[in-house]
Amino acid sequence: MPGTFEPLPGGGAAVALDDVEISIIRSLAVQLMELIGPGPAEDDAADPFAGLFAEGPSEPPSDPVLRRLFPDAYSDPEGTPQGKEAEEQRAHSAEFRRYTENDLRAGKRDNALAVIRSLDALTPAGEGGAVLRLSPEASRQWLGALNDLRLAIGSRLEINDEDDSDLLFHLPDEDPRKPMVMAYLWLGGLQETLVTTLMP
Repeated sequence: MPGTFEPLPGGGAAVALDDVEISIIRSLAVQLMELIGPGPAEDDAADPFAGLFAEGPSEPPSDPVLRRLFPDAYSDPEGTPQGKEAEEQRAHSAEFRRYTENDLRAGKRDNALAVIRSLDALTPAGEGGAVLRLSPEASRQWLGALNDLRLAIGSRLEINDEDDSDLLFHLPDEDPRKPMVMAYLWLGGLQETLVTTLMP
Protein backbone atom coordinates (compact mmCIF):
# COMPACT_ATOMS: atom_id res chain seq x y z
CA MET A 1 0.00 0.00 0.00
CA PRO A 2 2.87 2.51 0.41
CA GLY A 3 2.35 5.50 -1.90
CA THR A 4 -0.77 4.16 -3.61
CA PHE A 5 -4.43 4.23 -2.69
CA GLU A 6 -6.13 0.88 -2.31
CA PRO A 7 -9.86 0.19 -1.98
CA LEU A 8 -11.38 -0.48 1.41
CA PRO A 9 -14.09 -3.10 1.95
CA GLY A 10 -17.46 -1.39 1.71
CA GLY A 11 -16.09 1.63 -0.17
CA GLY A 12 -13.51 4.30 0.41
CA ALA A 13 -9.76 4.11 0.08
CA ALA A 14 -6.60 3.82 2.16
CA VAL A 15 -2.99 4.85 1.64
CA ALA A 16 0.15 4.62 3.78
CA LEU A 17 1.94 7.96 4.10
CA ASP A 18 5.18 8.80 5.85
CA ASP A 19 5.71 11.96 7.88
CA VAL A 20 7.35 13.82 4.98
CA GLU A 21 4.51 12.97 2.60
CA ILE A 22 1.92 14.04 5.17
CA SER A 23 3.75 17.33 5.68
CA ILE A 24 4.01 18.01 1.93
CA ILE A 25 0.35 17.32 1.18
CA ARG A 26 -0.81 19.33 4.19
CA SER A 27 1.40 22.29 3.29
CA LEU A 28 0.19 22.28 -0.32
CA ALA A 29 -3.46 22.09 0.80
CA VAL A 30 -2.96 25.05 3.16
CA GLN A 31 -1.33 27.05 0.35
CA LEU A 32 -4.21 26.18 -1.95
CA MET A 33 -6.75 27.42 0.60
CA GLU A 34 -4.80 30.66 1.00
CA LEU A 35 -4.72 31.12 -2.76
CA ILE A 36 -8.45 30.47 -3.16
CA GLY A 37 -9.17 33.00 -0.45
CA PRO A 38 -11.51 33.23 2.52
CA GLY A 39 -15.12 32.16 2.52
CA PRO A 40 -18.15 34.35 3.14
CA ALA A 41 -18.22 36.79 6.02
CA GLU A 42 -19.37 35.34 9.36
CA ASP A 43 -22.59 37.36 9.17
CA ASP A 44 -23.40 35.73 5.83
CA ALA A 45 -22.44 32.27 7.10
CA ALA A 46 -25.05 32.56 9.87
CA ASP A 47 -27.75 33.25 7.28
CA PRO A 48 -28.13 30.25 4.93
CA PHE A 49 -30.09 32.37 2.42
CA ALA A 50 -27.53 35.17 2.15
CA GLY A 51 -25.43 33.19 -0.32
CA LEU A 52 -28.38 32.65 -2.66
CA PHE A 53 -28.33 36.29 -3.67
CA ALA A 54 -24.60 36.97 -3.46
CA GLU A 55 -22.95 37.61 -6.78
CA GLY A 56 -19.38 36.63 -7.47
CA PRO A 57 -16.79 38.28 -9.70
CA SER A 58 -17.49 38.70 -13.38
CA GLU A 59 -13.86 38.99 -14.51
CA PRO A 60 -11.36 36.12 -14.62
CA PRO A 61 -8.75 36.13 -11.83
CA SER A 62 -5.44 37.84 -12.60
CA ASP A 63 -3.36 35.04 -11.03
CA PRO A 64 -2.61 32.36 -13.66
CA VAL A 65 -3.17 29.54 -11.14
CA LEU A 66 -6.62 30.85 -10.25
CA ARG A 67 -7.41 31.29 -13.95
CA ARG A 68 -6.56 27.60 -14.37
CA LEU A 69 -8.71 26.60 -11.39
CA PHE A 70 -11.60 28.88 -12.46
CA PRO A 71 -11.45 29.05 -16.27
CA ASP A 72 -13.94 30.88 -18.47
CA ALA A 73 -16.98 28.73 -19.14
CA TYR A 74 -17.32 29.94 -22.72
CA SER A 75 -14.16 29.83 -24.77
CA ASP A 76 -13.16 28.38 -28.10
CA PRO A 77 -10.45 25.73 -27.69
CA GLU A 78 -9.88 25.72 -31.45
CA GLY A 79 -8.80 29.34 -31.63
CA THR A 80 -9.38 32.90 -30.55
CA PRO A 81 -12.70 34.33 -31.73
CA GLN A 82 -12.78 37.84 -33.14
CA GLY A 83 -15.19 40.73 -33.10
CA LYS A 84 -18.78 40.15 -32.06
CA GLU A 85 -18.27 36.45 -31.33
CA ALA A 86 -15.46 37.30 -28.88
CA GLU A 87 -17.64 39.91 -27.17
CA GLU A 88 -20.51 37.43 -26.81
CA GLN A 89 -18.21 34.78 -25.32
CA ARG A 90 -16.83 37.30 -22.81
CA ALA A 91 -20.35 38.39 -21.84
CA HIS A 92 -21.58 34.81 -21.40
CA SER A 93 -18.46 33.86 -19.42
CA ALA A 94 -18.83 36.91 -17.16
CA GLU A 95 -22.48 36.09 -16.47
CA PHE A 96 -21.71 32.44 -15.76
CA ARG A 97 -18.78 33.36 -13.51
CA ARG A 98 -20.88 35.86 -11.55
CA TYR A 99 -23.30 33.15 -10.44
CA THR A 100 -20.96 30.14 -10.08
CA GLU A 101 -17.48 31.17 -8.97
CA ASN A 102 -18.35 31.69 -5.30
CA ASP A 103 -19.78 28.15 -5.11
CA LEU A 104 -16.81 26.71 -7.00
CA ARG A 105 -14.40 28.41 -4.63
CA ALA A 106 -16.35 27.12 -1.62
CA GLY A 107 -16.23 23.56 -2.98
CA LYS A 108 -12.48 23.71 -3.60
CA ARG A 109 -11.94 25.27 -0.18
CA ASP A 110 -14.01 22.51 1.46
CA ASN A 111 -12.01 19.81 -0.34
CA ALA A 112 -8.68 21.27 0.73
CA LEU A 113 -9.92 21.66 4.31
CA ALA A 114 -11.08 18.01 4.32
CA VAL A 115 -7.56 16.96 3.30
CA ILE A 116 -5.99 19.03 6.09
CA ARG A 117 -8.39 17.73 8.74
CA SER A 118 -7.97 14.09 7.73
CA LEU A 119 -4.18 14.42 7.86
CA ASP A 120 -4.35 16.16 11.24
CA ALA A 121 -6.48 13.29 12.60
CA LEU A 122 -3.98 10.60 11.60
CA THR A 123 -2.59 8.30 14.27
CA PRO A 124 1.04 7.29 13.73
CA ALA A 125 1.40 3.67 12.63
CA GLY A 126 5.04 3.33 13.63
CA GLU A 127 8.33 4.14 11.92
CA GLY A 128 7.27 7.69 11.10
CA GLY A 129 4.17 6.94 9.09
CA ALA A 130 0.44 6.41 9.22
CA VAL A 131 -2.34 4.79 7.22
CA LEU A 132 -4.97 7.21 5.97
CA ARG A 133 -8.42 5.62 5.67
CA LEU A 134 -11.05 7.57 3.77
CA SER A 135 -14.79 7.12 3.45
CA PRO A 136 -16.26 7.23 -0.08
CA GLU A 137 -17.24 10.90 0.43
CA ALA A 138 -13.81 11.82 1.83
CA SER A 139 -12.21 9.97 -1.10
CA ARG A 140 -14.11 12.19 -3.54
CA GLN A 141 -13.00 15.31 -1.63
CA TRP A 142 -9.40 14.11 -1.74
CA LEU A 143 -9.72 13.44 -5.45
CA GLY A 144 -10.96 17.00 -6.04
CA ALA A 145 -8.18 18.48 -3.90
CA LEU A 146 -5.46 16.39 -5.58
CA ASN A 147 -6.72 17.53 -8.97
CA ASP A 148 -6.68 21.18 -7.86
CA LEU A 149 -3.16 20.83 -6.43
CA ARG A 150 -1.89 19.33 -9.68
CA LEU A 151 -3.56 22.09 -11.71
CA ALA A 152 -1.99 24.73 -9.45
CA ILE A 153 1.50 23.24 -9.62
CA GLY A 154 1.16 22.57 -13.34
CA SER A 155 0.19 26.18 -13.90
CA ARG A 156 3.23 27.44 -11.96
CA LEU A 157 5.44 25.07 -14.01
CA GLU A 158 3.65 26.18 -17.22
CA ILE A 159 2.63 22.60 -18.03
CA ASN A 160 -0.07 22.69 -20.70
CA ASP A 161 -0.07 19.08 -21.87
CA GLU A 162 1.50 15.68 -21.23
CA ASP A 163 4.51 16.46 -23.43
CA ASP A 164 5.44 19.36 -21.15
CA SER A 165 5.40 17.13 -18.06
CA ASP A 166 7.51 14.50 -19.86
CA LEU A 167 10.18 17.11 -20.61
CA LEU A 168 10.18 18.36 -17.03
CA PHE A 169 10.59 14.81 -15.72
CA HIS A 170 14.14 14.79 -17.13
CA LEU A 171 15.26 18.05 -15.49
CA PRO A 172 18.72 17.95 -13.90
CA ASP A 173 18.71 17.71 -10.11
CA GLU A 174 20.15 21.21 -9.74
CA ASP A 175 17.20 22.81 -11.58
CA PRO A 176 15.18 24.82 -9.02
CA ARG A 177 11.93 23.48 -10.52
CA LYS A 178 12.86 19.85 -9.82
CA PRO A 179 11.18 19.56 -6.36
CA MET A 180 7.96 21.04 -7.72
CA VAL A 181 8.06 18.70 -10.72
CA MET A 182 8.56 15.69 -8.44
CA ALA A 183 5.60 16.81 -6.29
CA TYR A 184 3.49 17.22 -9.45
CA LEU A 185 4.32 13.69 -10.64
CA TRP A 186 3.86 12.14 -7.19
CA LEU A 187 0.45 13.77 -6.73
CA GLY A 188 -0.47 12.50 -10.19
CA GLY A 189 0.33 8.95 -9.10
CA LEU A 190 -1.77 9.34 -5.96
CA GLN A 191 -4.63 10.79 -7.98
CA GLU A 192 -4.51 7.97 -10.53
CA THR A 193 -4.64 5.23 -7.88
CA LEU A 194 -7.44 7.02 -6.04
CA VAL A 195 -9.47 7.22 -9.25
CA THR A 196 -8.97 3.48 -9.69
CA THR A 197 -10.30 2.74 -6.21
CA LEU A 198 -13.44 4.77 -6.89
CA MET A 199 -14.27 3.04 -10.16
CA PRO A 200 -17.15 0.52 -9.96
